[in-house]
Amino acid sequence: MTEQAGAAEREVLDVAIVGAGPAGLTAALYASRAGLSCAMFEMLSPGGQCAQTEHLENYPGYTRSTSGFELSMDMYEQASSFGAGTISEEVTAVDFSAEPNKLTTPFGTYYARTVIVATGTKAAQLGLPREEELRGRGVSYCATCDGNFFRGKDVAVIGGGNTAAADVIYLARICRKVYLVHRRDKLRATAIYHQRLAELDNVELCWDSVAVEFLTENDERPRVSGLRIRNQKTDGVRDLAVSAVFIAVGTTPNTEFLGGALALDAGGYIIADGTGRTATADVFAAGDVRTKELRQVVTAVADGANCAESAADFLNA
Repeated sequence: MTEQAGAAEREVLDVAIVGAGPAGLTAALYASRAGLSCAMFEMLSPGGQCAQTEHLENYPGYTRSTSGFELSMDMYEQASSFGAGTISEEVTAVDFSAEPNKLTTPFGTYYARTVIVATGTKAAQLGLPREEELRGRGVSYCATCDGNFFRGKDVAVIGGGNTAAADVIYLARICRKVYLVHRRDKLRATAIYHQRLAELDNVELCWDSVAVEFLTENDERPRVSGLRIRNQKTDGVRDLAVSAVFIAVGTTPNTEFLGGALALDAGGYIIADGTGRTATADVFAAGDVRTKELRQVVTAVADGANCAESAADFLNA
């Protein structure tokens, strides 16, 4: 029996959505409301990085204080109410040359007439020695996830964008002191964050500085005990006595599983237009994984809607 004939005996989804962040959740909502059979592949809980955001202040219509987790669960329940399915498995390989498209997980093989890739991004690493070894032992990439473990202690945040600034503001409420280490002399974060940081008396800004080494204690089971930084203008070295280092230096797209199946730009993001169309006619890309200028929840939601419409147009054609 040929692979195509075997696929015909299995369920073939109209739309397979890889990822269940805001883009994937919105795509599932629009596709299911359009009467298409669709399922989201998501190994973790819905929401992606949005679910790790403590407060959302720039999502239209949400004037009350809300968390990214709350918004993500609202999106998930809404998509599910229209029949969108969830497959709690990680897609590890794809074959977009197959008919229909084939998606492989550690637990099985799935088929879909169209695919929407909405896998988002993951936190970028510094690339320092022992960084991976110390992950979960004082090195973290999510302040709202891990900050409470260091309540009342001194911590450091590395970065200069909105995420780093928001992390500092959050940690300053629960930690004794927060160092913000940035390689330049001005933050890239938007103006509102500058004002809020200036109002915090337990935050110290370490300008023009880069991290060079994690300091540790307990050789048998090492944990972070400090961070060595170097001032790029003076070349002076300073050791910060901190119990944790929160890294917020950007993101990298989750595209490794594609194995070259889609064209990527120089940064590794999927090349797709505003409608989500890639060079492969029945495959679309939505959210932060797509090459574009602004990566926000609101743009991810728009991408998800556009991709679902594009997938429906392809199926109707």
